[in-house]
Amino acid sequence: MNLLAKSKEYVKNLTIYLVLIFMMIGCSNSKMEPFSPEIPTEEEEIEKISTDELLDLVQKRTFNYFWDFAEPNSGCARERSQDDSYDGNSPRLVATGATGFGISCFPVAVTRGWITREEAIGRMNKICSFLENCDSYHGAYGHWYYGDNGHIRPFSGQDDGIDLVETAFLMQGMLINRQFFNGENQTEIDLRNRITALWEAVEWNFFDSGDNILSWHWSPNHNFAMGHKVGGWNEALIVYVLAAASPTHTINKGTYENGWFERGGKMYNNGRFYGIKLPLGIDYGGPMFWSHYSFIGLDPRNLEDQYANYWEQVTAHARINYAYCKANPKGYEGYGGDSWGLTSSDNYSGYGGHHPGNDVGVIAPTAALASFPYTPEESTKALEYFYYKMNRKLWGTYGFFDAFSEHYDWYSDGYIGIDQGPIVAMIENYRTQLLWNLFMADQEVKDGLTKLGFSF
Repeated sequence: MNLLAKSKEYVKNLTIYLVLIFMMIGCSNSKMEPFSPEIPTEEEEIEKISTDELLDLVQKRTFNYFWDFAEPNSGCARERSQDDSYDGNSPRLVATGATGFGISCFPVAVTRGWITREEAIGRMNKICSFLENCDSYHGAYGHWYYGDNGHIRPFSGQDDGIDLVETAFLMQGMLINRQFFNGENQTEIDLRNRITALWEAVEWNFFDSGDNILSWHWSPNHNFAMGHKVGGWNEALIVYVLAAASPTHTINKGTYENGWFERGGKMYNNGRFYGIKLPLGIDYGGPMFWSHYSFIGLDPRNLEDQYANYWEQVTAHARINYAYCKANPKGYEGYGGDSWGLTSSDNYSGYGGHHPGNDVGVIAPTAALASFPYTPEESTKALEYFYYKMNRKLWGTYGFFDAFSEHYDWYSDGYIGIDQGPIVAMIENYRTQLLWNLFMADQEVKDGLTKLGFSF
């Protein structure tokens, strides 16, 4: 090797050494270290703790995605933890729906002592300030925003304006907080007033473009050109519930019946999969997030209307998802009674909507963990498998990484906000029903459900 080559090799090795030293020194102050210092080495045993202690640990660490890792200017939830696939400003990219899920968990964090009531109010006020000043139309919000300037980041060519479903997830979280921060001191009164103003500004009825169906998207440049209607069965039931509950820009029952049920595609199923009757939706139930997102606040346990018993629906969906992974018809390594859960998540080639009809060998922890209220025994098995068996590959700063495939030896090293929030919220609904109780106590929500013909 000549002198020049030796010099280059020396500089390369020195650079690597210095980078490693820098990482060791700075990792304690970084919010992006891929692994927690609590993770044992290959030679160490993972300490067994009680199920309650493990749930505490998972909830708290996952919540920190929305607290420690929130975008600093807006206080909103970042779209994802590691992402350079959108554009150079991706570290400032925040997601409306994920923000709604994150703030839904503030009452959990206060009640469990992770943050103080005053800290939560301060963060809520920061988020309200951002929402009061960012780009919005007809009181509703886009899918993505730049957290530093409040401008909408287009989701696609024609989707450069409002996303009504993401707006509904945000408002679900807002109403949960309005109910929780019920003190008579001026600070909490002011926060409730700000939330009420944001809630009452949403012109739900504007998104009926004349066909008695709510439209998913609207753009100041393309109007309703996207043509995507809000119809089920999917994650968007909360849209019609909130639209009916609005005291200022409401819809009538006919819009719900015509939009959600008549024009939503395949609504009824009533087939049996692994011996389990599925009332609604596509065969095998679809991705699990369909039974999570609307039910962060909406309590399905006694929820029923002329079309369905929703507890039967969501529990059947989760049980079928579990049974499919246990049966493992495609023979993927790592699937089984202890490791299950198919939903939209990252995968080894990008991002995909995973479910039994589109199974690529990738399991997402959020699918099983956010199903705790529906399948507590099966979800406990998954929790223990993810933590004790997969810990070194799956456990990081903000809880379990987004997805993994033992079959393809692929493991995500990042997080997606919209997958993180349901873990905290739905585990809490399993443990104490806190968010269900808060949301369902809202009189306007009750009025909206009654208008649509629900018993609850």
